[in-house]
Amino acid sequence: MNDSIPPIVADPNSVTPSNLPVMVHAQYVKDASFENPGAPQSLKGGQDQPKMDVNITLDAKPLEDPQVKSLYEVSIRLSARAFRGDQTIYIAEILYGVAVSMPNVAEEHHHPLLLVEMPKLAFPFARKVLADLIQDGGYPPLLLGPVDFAAMYLERFAKKDPEAATKQA
Repeated sequence: MNDSIPPIVADPNSVTPSNLPVMVHAQYVKDASFENPGAPQSLKGGQDQPKMDVNITLDAKPLEDPQVKSLYEVSIRLSARAFRGDQTIYIAEILYGVAVSMPNVAEEHHHPLLLVEMPKLAFPFARKVLADLIQDGGYPPLLLGPVDFAAMYLERFAKKDPEAATKQA
């Protein structure tokens, strides 16, 4: 990975509220779902730890707003399935959104900012929502570690266009 990524703002002291390079307008839970098909038997003590299947998917799309230039919604979908053998213990899923604009950022920087930097910012909040949802379902919270969104970005887009992925990241 390129450790010498050029700064988005040449002079950090020149930034004012009207010319911020990136503005987060809102962070929000778009959807949350919890299924507990084995309860109450699955909540009994003394059972083997369930196996976990955790998935993270990212998406970014432009939003239309005549008053805000370069407005986007970044979505993080976290899904977790706990199971013992072929029995599902629980399924938890959240869709977490971030509304962000970057009117003072060059267009070529939008893609990596939306799919690397915004998820880095929002992931701790989304992770907490998922952990609380699982805990509210009667189970210990799922403690997810940090995620390397830059590596995910490079892996995802290097397959499509290796030059563009390394140039943008």
